[in-house]
Amino acid sequence: MSSNLLKLPDGTEPVTNADEEIFLVYTALNQKPLDLTGPDGFRGLGHVDSRKDILSIQFELSAPLQPTSSCTAEFKSTSRSRKGKSTRKTRVCDESPHVIEIELAQDKTALRSRKGDTGSVLWRASIAFAQVILQQNRFPPNNPLFDKDLLRESHILELGSGTGLLSIALSACSKSYTATDIAPLLPLIRKNVALNFAGWTQDTKPSGRSPGSNISVEELDWETLLSLPPAGRSRYHPKPPEPNAAWDLVLIVDCIYHPSLLPALVETIETVSSAEKTWALVIVELRQEDVLREFLERWLDKGTWRLFRVDGLLDLPYVVWAGQKYV
Repeated sequence: MSSNLLKLPDGTEPVTNADEEIFLVYTALNQKPLDLTGPDGFRGLGHVDSRKDILSIQFELSAPLQPTSSCTAEFKSTSRSRKGKSTRKTRVCDESPHVIEIELAQDKTALRSRKGDTGSVLWRASIAFAQVILQQNRFPPNNPLFDKDLLRESHILELGSGTGLLSIALSACSKSYTATDIAPLLPLIRKNVALNFAGWTQDTKPSGRSPGSNISVEELDWETLLSLPPAGRSRYHPKPPEPNAAWDLVLIVDCIYHPSLLPALVETIETVSSAEKTWALVIVELRQEDVLREFLERWLDKGTWRLFRVDGLLDLPYVVWAGQKYV
């Protein structure tokens, strides 16, 4: 597949220095007005609601506000006639938003009982990212993040899938979607995929045409991969379902939180990616400045990636970095 899967905005500059990049994004964050009553006010850690066993997530996809055959023109007068008042013309669209509903189970007990287990509950970054990609896929804007046709033929690998929301939401946009995480979280991901796609099992063939049949759920422990000799790492991680295929897109959404995991995460991104083929997309919620700086430093130090910040896709406090391996 062409490397043009991901379409960077015109004028996007490469990220070459971690200190400079972190300074820029946190300066922008600190300058952003804070509305304590709104969604960008106090956010806590960033999970949606760790008290619930089941969450109902809705994605509302709306057509752009422009004249179409399904829209009717309506004139609303503010009653200005000869005395100088003007008539305001508006357009009212009859097309109802398309709504995608997802039921998602959480393991709130594991969040408290398993040290470091943050993947057993849903985090807001996944919802924000899925909303944008689903909206762009249904109603492509002039400058979408992905080429829709290439995305439809792509193989996606997600690292740190947690509850599996993104596999459920985005699998219909791709040829195959492989959700990965540590072994204790795999039953939760599989439960959620089956909850939303009747008849799905781990043995469902990726070539099937029924919704969700292109999803697979596999173990991928970054620390296990790092512990292996280089020759063994490529045999450990999942491969695309097509022979001799490479991963077109590697997704890492809100997985950067503990410095001890950074060496393993960066090595995993490096190992699963193919030169001139794979795009890695990292979505983070800005929390610990030092942790993100170290992540970027380690990624840049690999010396095999071109890194970019994707502005305009998500609002702060989220930042999106895209990388393509070139060696």
